[in-house]
Amino acid sequence: MANAFTNGLAAVEGQLIDRKDGHWSGPSSVKQQPQAAMLSQYSDATANYSYQTCTHAHTSAHVISSNVEEGGEGGASRAGASTRLGPPPSLTAPSPVRLVSMAGNCNCPCCPPEPPAVALRPRGMAGAALAPGEGLWTTCMDEAVCLRMEESGPAAETPVTVHQMFLETVQNFGTLPAMAYKKDGQWEIVTWTRYYELCRAAAKSFIKLGLERYHAVGILGFNSPEWFIADLGCILAGGLATGIYTTNKPEACRDVAANSKANVIVVENQVQLDKILKVKDQLPHLKAIVQYKGELKQRLPFLYSWAEFMRLGENVPEKDLNDSIDRLRANQCCTLIFTSGATGPPKGVMLSHDNVTWTVQRAGEALDLRYGEETVISYLPLSHVAAQLNDMYITMRFGAITYFAQPDALKGSLGATLKEVRPTSFLGVPRVWEKMQEKMQEAGAKAGPFRKSVAEWAKAIGLMYNYSAMHKENRVPWGFTLANQLVFKKVRAALGLDRCRILFTGSAPISKETLEYFMSLNMPLLELYGMSESSGPHTISTNRDFLISSCGKVMAGCKVRLDKQDADGNGEICFWGRNVFMGYLNLDDKTREALDGDGWLHSGDIGKLQRDFLFITGRIKEILITAGGENVPPVGIENIVKSKAPIISNAMLIGDRKKFLSMLVTLKCVMDEDGRPTDKLSPEAVDLCKELGVSATQVSEVVGNKDNAVYKAIQEGLDRYNAVAVSRAQMVQKFVILERDFSVLGGELGPTMKLRRPIVVQMYQDKIDEMYTE
Repeated sequence: MANAFTNGLAAVEGQLIDRKDGHWSGPSSVKQQPQAAMLSQYSDATANYSYQTCTHAHTSAHVISSNVEEGGEGGASRAGASTRLGPPPSLTAPSPVRLVSMAGNCNCPCCPPEPPAVALRPRGMAGAALAPGEGLWTTCMDEAVCLRMEESGPAAETPVTVHQMFLETVQNFGTLPAMAYKKDGQWEIVTWTRYYELCRAAAKSFIKLGLERYHAVGILGFNSPEWFIADLGCILAGGLATGIYTTNKPEACRDVAANSKANVIVVENQVQLDKILKVKDQLPHLKAIVQYKGELKQRLPFLYSWAEFMRLGENVPEKDLNDSIDRLRANQCCTLIFTSGATGPPKGVMLSHDNVTWTVQRAGEALDLRYGEETVISYLPLSHVAAQLNDMYITMRFGAITYFAQPDALKGSLGATLKEVRPTSFLGVPRVWEKMQEKMQEAGAKAGPFRKSVAEWAKAIGLMYNYSAMHKENRVPWGFTLANQLVFKKVRAALGLDRCRILFTGSAPISKETLEYFMSLNMPLLELYGMSESSGPHTISTNRDFLISSCGKVMAGCKVRLDKQDADGNGEICFWGRNVFMGYLNLDDKTREALDGDGWLHSGDIGKLQRDFLFITGRIKEILITAGGENVPPVGIENIVKSKAPIISNAMLIGDRKKFLSMLVTLKCVMDEDGRPTDKLSPEAVDLCKELGVSATQVSEVVGNKDNAVYKAIQEGLDRYNAVAVSRAQMVQKFVILERDFSVLGGELGPTMKLRRPIVVQMYQDKIDEMYTE
């Protein structure tokens, strides 16, 4: 079928295409051709999926049927069409929809009888056959594992592949929007049907390029429809989808590509392309590179633009792709998540189809997600498990729409996207919430006395109300309704969170101060806990069941065990469930360290349980052991010190094998457009300096004068912490202010803003030595 996906290519390229009188119409650059009749012959444990081109101009070939006519409420978008929209619609729950083709309805020889309809269920799908597995883990990309299934309950549900989950969503929600991205200032929409077609087209192109089964497609770029399509197209073609962090240097990109035996690498632009070209000769498995943004600045035999890539597979028989899909098994690997390297060299976490599909079903049900109604924004790195599960897979399972933020989202544009999209759920790492808090506090500081007093009154009521709700006391404080009207609703609307039912935080610790700040605005942040090795979440907080500073309760079908508990109930957190990973790629020793003989995943985190809520109290690899043998968990101390001295941006406790504790601190500053810290103090820091009688506006002015009031203010903050320290050994004796703040580009923070402690120690060893030699 030479041109079956030309319409899909144009949709991803951002061009407008619609159907008129059985033909595709659009820009003159798009060739006019008859509408293709889609034959719903599905395979992959159900039936075969194939396309045939009907030469008749059927005006309604391949339509999506529901109880709402096209163009009416809930059905405005034609199947597969790319549509321009303004602000996203507030979707209501759609009636179940099904794929209908004109096969057998036109009495022409090119349209065979329609196959029997497959019954659709809102929960549960036809199961995939499982490959033989010898154990609960493996380190080989082509081996299967035994699933942690049980005889009843959620852990007993039938395993399915990513393709089966994808296909059921297309059957149920094909006309609904799946993805939205900005082009020329307007949102371009791709429906679930079109999305699926494009993934199949990409899969055939990967096959054409020679993608071998169980070899990787590396994806190096910012979040976009092309990222999703490349990822899922790779999986359908039998490969392993592998994200590469955009902040990686060429050598790190090489290590990921070499370890995963990448046959193809998909890059965003020239900047990322240059990284791969520098190391290409060291990648024997690499056959092609695809660039999905911008014009190609050079012509190389192995280099393709996105449009060229999507055309490559047009002549690949549908049977070849269907055969590839038929070989997929739920207990085999489908994606690789490489750890960020915060605690050592990156490791390739192997996730199976079942890891992904089972986990998103459990998480979505725990959060009461609504089929066909949810809206999310994709802005966190897709190479990280949290973003992949939230942005790509949960949305797939629940027929949600993913809006792609601008590449400079974390540099300032995220706020505008939030106001435009108004998501129904939002996942933020702690640093995102802290930045929101800082901005709102800055704005509040400039308000007049009356507005300040109203805000403080409302926040006191909001905090009281949410603590009452948290403890299930069901008491509404007097004045709450008025506070809600005057303050809470307006704050939500100003942030673009007025439709948001679920506010997540995860991937790193968050301070109690920040949690209480948002609770006071009637915006409780729900903590999630998990890791790449648990396919993302393992414990979840919900609006009806949360406890401040806890990470929630274990997901249905999963288990938590605390290993080697001390007298206070603290022990290493261990996981069990179908979300537990297959193993680390090619790393037997590391896999054996993570998974014990009974198959429990050891997280390396220390925690305790209180009323079934899990609290993280430390991390084994982060715990400092002083020269006197005292075990000191650093995160809690760092958060307290930052709250006591608000001019501090980042703080890192030092003291492993030392006689006393010390601290590296940075000041709040302005970041440049690339996310690098500048020497300019942030407006909040400047105001704090003025309150202290210091006229400094730059970090260097403060660091160069150790006698100024800023140093004294930080020391006073440390003194206030020391007054409540658990023991003398946990008091902080010294500190040093660094010349620049921590950042991802600087290397001190990982892609999700986690502190990379070993790297920070190496970078500032001279500063540390000074504190212990004075």
